[in-house]
Amino acid sequence: MSEAGEVQHDMQQAVAGVEIIGRDSPEHRFSSRSIRSFVLRQGRMSEAQQRYLDDVLPKIGIDYRAAPLDLDAAFGRQAPKILEIGFGMGETTAKIAAAMPGHDFLGIEVHTPGVGALCKLIAEGGLANLRIMQHDAVEVMRDMIADGALAGVHVFFPDPWRKKRHFKRRIIQPDFVALIARKLAPGGYLHCATDWEDYAHWMLEVISAEPLLQNSADGFAPRPAHRPLTKFENRGLKLGHGVWDLVFRRRAA
Repeated sequence: MSEAGEVQHDMQQAVAGVEIIGRDSPEHRFSSRSIRSFVLRQGRMSEAQQRYLDDVLPKIGIDYRAAPLDLDAAFGRQAPKILEIGFGMGETTAKIAAAMPGHDFLGIEVHTPGVGALCKLIAEGGLANLRIMQHDAVEVMRDMIADGALAGVHVFFPDPWRKKRHFKRRIIQPDFVALIARKLAPGGYLHCATDWEDYAHWMLEVISAEPLLQNSADGFAPRPAHRPLTKFENRGLKLGHGVWDLVFRRRAA
């Protein structure tokens, strides 16, 4: 068995005892909440994305269920757990997981092409410390993640919903930040990043108002070493475009 094959086997074994393995059916995949932070868009799937989606997601995917998730059982070990909301095409997620093998990562994304792309990266990289959920992150956090269970939460480049009438759709809202804070262990962190300045200040104001969280910087933070630069971000920086990071930590109880 090849090294990649062994890792794939290990991933399958790691989640074999978890009841909620596999993919949600489309009719149950997404939230029935009246206000959502995402819009489902039709995206083209490449043949490779579809193949890896079909082959890999049943092994490392976790379905939504309104019941607590045993994260240690899902990963087959005890290790710090980091949750990423909206991983896009998964490039950054895969790089972080590869660079931090001592941590486990749960990535949440609603768009199927991105899920297929990350499945491909997981298989190619032999990443045994990464799981995927294709569901509304608010419901996952609310219904499945225990209080104090997470070492970190990543929210990188969420949709800024630029029109004022759409601000209510922004993922960073007081109630959701309070929910994230409850799910973080003392000392755990919330790391957000955006390339939209108005949204950056919105995030700073909303997160700063959460009493359970403390800013690790005086305002915006330098980009932490664990967040790699994407090609798109690097190109933007060369053109003078800004990127703003925020890192807040959960206060001791």
